Amino acid sequence: MTTPPRPGRPTADPSGIPAALAGQFSDDDVERLIALRRDLHAHPELSWKEHRTADALTAELQRLKPAALDRVAGTGLVARIAGRDRAAPVVAVRGDIDALPIQEATGLPFTSRHDGVMHACGHDVHATWAVGAARLLAREPAAGDVLIVLQPAEELGEGATRVLESGALDNVRMIFGGHVDRRFEVGEVVAEEGALAASSDTFAMTITGRGAHGARPHEADDPIVGAAALVGALQTIVARRLDPGVAGVITVGTISAGSAPNVIPDEARLGGTIRATTAATRERLHDELRRIAAGIASAHSLEIAVDITTGTPPIVNPAGPARIAADAARALLGADAVVPFGVTNMGGEDFAFYLERMPGCFLRIGARERGGPWYAAHSPRFVAAEESLFVGAAVLAACARAASASLA
Repeated sequence: MTTPPRPGRPTADPSGIPAALAGQFSDDDVERLIALRRDLHAHPELSWKEHRTADALTAELQRLKPAALDRVAGTGLVARIAGRDRAAPVVAVRGDIDALPIQEATGLPFTSRHDGVMHACGHDVHATWAVGAARLLAREPAAGDVLIVLQPAEELGEGATRVLESGALDNVRMIFGGHVDRRFEVGEVVAEEGALAASSDTFAMTITGRGAHGARPHEADDPIVGAAALVGALQTIVARRLDPGVAGVITVGTISAGSAPNVIPDEARLGGTIRATTAATRERLHDELRRIAAGIASAHSLEIAVDITTGTPPIVNPAGPARIAADAARALLGADAVVPFGVTNMGGEDFAFYLERMPGCFLRIGARERGGPWYAAHSPRFVAAEESLFVGAAVLAACARAASASLA
């Protein structure tokens, strides 16, 4: 396999790495991980197209001489880092690798070279810290083997299921992953029990009526009037059907109908998203959406077809793995480093599919340099502080060791 070209190696300045982690990484670690992150950032690839990315990650992982290194799910990788006892239970660390269809506006010297594609969600850092965790685990092994999972297509919510379908994680007893977050400074880690991300489902509605001339609305069954009533009525589901202490979102994101200002069309279409942080709330929102859609259509003498496509489930960290992660982060970074999430995150994340199959914990890793501005993920100016990759690598490696010891 040809090793992909690498940019000129930057001079590594580890001054921003938390002092508590200074002994974790050699000069070679720092230099190679920074170079890898910048290379991935400069060459982002969309979901299911991460071929160069996979080649670059393969080259770095091969340097560690893993017990196994396999391609899975097309453009994904799973590396097995040997533990002290090959018969001990296996744990896993996951990083995602795909980019987004966004034109970068960060002005970084290693900005995206691919027009209209950028790492606007930090997956360049996630992939790199997974490799960093592999380096640390190769140097100081866990009790059992650790699988380093480099997963494609997270942005589509499809990659995790494909990795699971490959069978590569069938024997994994616990899994850990994380996401950069500029709401928190470098060195701060969120590792807590409970809901950390929402389910992410979509709906499409087709409202069918009877068209007519715009000057004679009494001759029509107007789907646009029905659609307008439905948009407002859907907002009452969260406001009036959910406990105020329970998070939920129903957003209508698209609406289309008609072709001329003086024509009442036969049909109108709506599309949107449904978000929930528990399985019960998710089911309730689906049921209420169908019920209200049917009622509004009937009230306006219309027909309606509702299609709900389920996406990622909610992420709900179980208590045991969350405690392992929090303890590992405190041991590395100090008691004050573990901070509360403090928000209700209605974004989706396909790490949730792993948690449906095995216990684990998903963390948020602070990625804002001290005093730095806040940029939203999925925006053209988003960039994670480079030092966060070392925090992620060290914390995830420590989680793997602690989990492995608890299972042995």
